[in-house]
Amino acid sequence: MAQKDTASKISKMTFEEALGELEEIVRRIESGEIDLDGAIQAYERGAALKQHCDTKLREAQEKVSKIKLDAGGAVTEESVGTENDPPF
Repeated sequence: MAQKDTASKISKMTFEEALGELEEIVRRIESGEIDLDGAIQAYERGAALKQHCDTKLREAQEKVSKIKLDAGGAVTEESVGTENDPPF
């Protein structure tokens, strides 16, 4: 149940919140600030945060790739690519 609760909390985070927490986890692991068990737990949370950030970036890239300018310079959206296309 704890994993589902954690996943639910992560899914509600903004990209910036998740990235900030991920950076803090990396800092704590690299500094040796936490013991081995704590590092393993932090690594697992970090992996979930990374996946969340990847998803958010992919969603943003898909939105940006749809933005086009028409002949008159007006912004329009166009559906391009598929979900199987690489994000970048």
